[in-house]
Amino acid sequence: MSLRHPLLEALGVEHGFGLRGVSEPAGLLRPKQVHGREVVSAEACRAKPAPNADAVFSREPGVPVGVATADCVPILCASASGDIVAAIHAGWRGLAQGVVASSLDALRHLDADAVWTAAIGPHIGLCCYEVDEPVLDALRQQLGDAVLASSVATRPGHRRIDLGALAAHALETSGVARARIGRLPSSCTRCDAQRFHSYRRDGARAGRLVHHIAARVDRPGAHG
Repeated sequence: MSLRHPLLEALGVEHGFGLRGVSEPAGLLRPKQVHGREVVSAEACRAKPAPNADAVFSREPGVPVGVATADCVPILCASASGDIVAAIHAGWRGLAQGVVASSLDALRHLDADAVWTAAIGPHIGLCCYEVDEPVLDALRQQLGDAVLASSVATRPGHRRIDLGALAAHALETSGVARARIGRLPSSCTRCDAQRFHSYRRDGARAGRLVHHIAARVDRPGAHG
């Protein structure tokens, strides 16, 4: 069974953060991820091949959309009514390019007045994710002082960074209230080989964790 987050459960939206051995839901729609900032609709992901993007949104009741990760940060978002949802793939490259901001911009275009909730799933932790100065510089250009505040110096020109904290910062600066941003505890993908795939740990042979979310089917006027 996939991992779930209480904030999204409270909204009544079907969702799950992937684990080893857990199959993706039937009919899942997801883009071809390229570590960028593009956002596409569920409908666009029905194309063959799927479009290049790192976030996908849907307002189709019961139709799951998702992203896959193997250390990067998965983010699942939903409007308070549960009628609009999104899945975001946020590695360091995506965070540096503003994938969170572009995703929230796309969601606000669908409903300018909606209140958004976001849950951050399993990803490589501060304990295991050391990066060099070029990565830090790229992140600082987008996220500013939050990079220093969410990292720990290790050796010259290197720091360990908390990608989840940076994703939460990006969500908050994009208009999601802090109280509506949740993180799953104790979920470093590199540390926990029993539950998670990890590229940093396993290299090219690493599998992928698939994360999904679907708009509510029981809201007034829902169909499908």
